[in-house]
Amino acid sequence: MDQPKYNLRKDEKKGIVVYERYSTNHATCIECQKIIEPDSLMTLAEGKGLLCLECADLDHLEYLPAGDTALTRRARKHSTLSAVVLRWKKARQRFERQGVLVEKLALEKAEKECLSDEAIREKRRERDAIRRQRLDVEYIDKFAKKIRELFPHCPEGEEIQIAEHACLKNSGRIGRSAEAKEFSDAAITLATIAHIRHTMTEYDSLLANGFARADARAEIRNELDEIMDKWRKGSFVMAEK
Repeated sequence: MDQPKYNLRKDEKKGIVVYERYSTNHATCIECQKIIEPDSLMTLAEGKGLLCLECADLDHLEYLPAGDTALTRRARKHSTLSAVVLRWKKARQRFERQGVLVEKLALEKAEKECLSDEAIREKRRERDAIRRQRLDVEYIDKFAKKIRELFPHCPEGEEIQIAEHACLKNSGRIGRSAEAKEFSDAAITLATIAHIRHTMTEYDSLLANGFARADARAEIRNELDEIMDKWRKGSFVMAEK
C-alpha cells in the first residue's frame, strides 16, 4: 500500500504545515502519548515523530476549509499564526490542500470584510451552530468557576473564554481530559497558561517567525509568570511548559 511521505515544512508560501492523518495504523503523539485518530489533524516534530495540535501549540486555531479564496486570503493576512492543512490523496499520489488554520479573531475580521457575500454569512451561522452544539454549557460553567477560584483576579469574562476553548467536545484539549473532569488544579492551571500564552504574549508571533516551541516559551516565560502571579494575587506560578 502506498503511504504518504510526511515532511516537516515551513516556507514563505505555505508557512506551517498541518496534516490530516491518512494512515489507519496505530499512532500516538510523541509528547502526550494520546492516540492520533485517522482523519484528525497533526503536525511533525522533525526527526522525532507525530505531534497532536495541542502539543504543537496550534489547537487554538480555527479550521477554515478551502473553497473561498477571498476569505482565506484575508483570514491569513490578519492571523499572526496560521497553518496550511494538507491531506494525502492516494489516487493522485500527492498531498493536496484542504484548508487553513487561523486565529479566531482573524477569521471573524475577514468574515466582516466579506459580509456583502450572503454565502459567507451562512457559513458563519452554520459553523457557530455546530460549535454551540458541541459546547457542554453546564460543564463549561463549572470549569469557569474553578478558574475563577484559582485565579480570582483574572479579567472579567476571561474564565469563560478559557473554559469554552479548553472544554470543546471531541477536541482532545486539556479540558476534556480525565484529570480536568475532576476539576484538578493542575488541569485548570494548564488551560489558563495556554490561554495567556496565545492571547497575551508574543508567543504566536515567535512561532510564526520560526522559533522552536521551547525557545518561544523561554522567551515569554517571565511575562507569563507575571500575568499568572497577578491573576492569583501573590501566588507565583512557574510555567513549566
